[in-house]
Amino acid sequence: MSTAAGEGEDKGERNPHEGAGGGRPRTFPRGVLPAAGAVLVAAAGALIAVGCFLGLYVRPTSDDWCAGWKARDMGVLGITSDFYTTQNGRITNAFLSGLVYGDGLAGAKILPTVIAVCFTLGLVLLGREFVRFLGGGPRVPALTACALVVQALVYFAGPRSYQVLLWAPATISHTVPSVVGVWVLLLALRTAGHPRTAVRVAGLAGAFLIGFAMGTLSEPFTLVSGLLAALLGLLCLPRLGLARDWRPFTWCLVWCSGLVCGLVVLYTSPGARWRRAQQPPKESMLSPGELRATFEDWLRMWDSVAGRPAYLGAAAVGVLLGLAAVLGRGGRCGPVPGKREARGPVPRGTLVALLLLPVPVVVLGSFAVAAGLRSGYGPAGWTYARTWTSYLVPMELALCGYGALLGAWGGRRLRAHRSAGTALLACAVVAGCLALASVAVLVPEVRRLTTTTVTRSVAWDAQDARIRAEAGRGSTDVAYKPLYIGDLAEPFYTQAYERDWVAACVSKWYGIDRIHRG
Repeated sequence: MSTAAGEGEDKGERNPHEGAGGGRPRTFPRGVLPAAGAVLVAAAGALIAVGCFLGLYVRPTSDDWCAGWKARDMGVLGITSDFYTTQNGRITNAFLSGLVYGDGLAGAKILPTVIAVCFTLGLVLLGREFVRFLGGGPRVPALTACALVVQALVYFAGPRSYQVLLWAPATISHTVPSVVGVWVLLLALRTAGHPRTAVRVAGLAGAFLIGFAMGTLSEPFTLVSGLLAALLGLLCLPRLGLARDWRPFTWCLVWCSGLVCGLVVLYTSPGARWRRAQQPPKESMLSPGELRATFEDWLRMWDSVAGRPAYLGAAAVGVLLGLAAVLGRGGRCGPVPGKREARGPVPRGTLVALLLLPVPVVVLGSFAVAAGLRSGYGPAGWTYARTWTSYLVPMELALCGYGALLGAWGGRRLRAHRSAGTALLACAVVAGCLALASVAVLVPEVRRLTTTTVTRSVAWDAQDARIRAEAGRGSTDVAYKPLYIGDLAEPFYTQAYERDWVAACVSKWYGIDRIHRG
């Protein structure tokens, strides 16, 4: 009898740490996933740290000159009023610009670090919620690796890395909204279904106010986030089975309402009306010719994105996250302790629609961005790659999410076999190598960015000292040598000095009448 019991223990029952009932097959090394996460954290974190450090070498160019002197001379409220009445109506954009430039260049220098820290923390917290959805426990190394790899790709994989991370006017308009969007998702997850009415009401009020602010900060982000909220709200209708009540739908509706109200204030502002009046007459955006041209611009944007395979690194690091979620902590498949039990089964069609939701958001959102760029900046508008962040961030998060789902699915399927350790190890190694390769190909761009930024800062400081010395001696017309960086405008970008707004802002920055080419 004792022998039979022993055989049952060896063959008939599963060890809680093996096979389908447990998590990690016997031959799968325990430290592989944490080690892979640590390597990716070090690699991607090093690139982002360099980018943040380069913030100390940021010097004014293009819109910096105008925002700088207006924040200095008008104050935060003054520049906000100026944007509303004479510029473009982006009052939240102006308010943030006033805060950033209110103390000279100090705000612009630390802004990249603030963005990176807030983005990392937000993505880790959002990833933790996603891992719990997968049925696993939070895995800090894998979550941090995902957050840093996604950020590194967003900052450095595109054609305008200086504008995306270091140039304050672009980061305020297009990078900061994506960071805020991540935190808004966390706000929705925390408050939309909260049992206390006061918390739900506070969450809805916050959604409207933040949505209004985003509507007067960034039109591209408004279009993409509004599309996401609208489609998600439709899926959250109680009759479709994804949500048990109207609370998620209401949250999405309130967010969209805030966006629309903000966009209306922006569009009807005196500054926006003045800006539209400066544009030459053109066809309607909905005319066949303009739609065809917008579609061609959209194809050009995606041709540029598709030519940068490093973006796929987000999916690879997502696979590692999925594997860590199901193999860590004993590979728990059920609900995490302390969390509410899952509700009844969701209809298959609704689940498929939810799984595919990022696809129309990224596709249609990018087309809306292309249409807006063509309307505001003409045929060359699609080249303003700093605006692509509004749909590239959702794309990267979707790729990471799909990778995590694939990793979790594969991990659960393979660990049902006692000999699956080798296969799981191979999956983890391949995914880790692909993610690391996607980070490694960014190194030349970061090196180039470092060289150009530091070199320009040295030249700029020398020229700044000379101009201030000449202005101090009473000179009202000084020489200025354009110092180009990041494909941005510098003085003398046009032959007509009266139309050279950059030169005018440089003159105001230094308190002189005009500048001439040095």
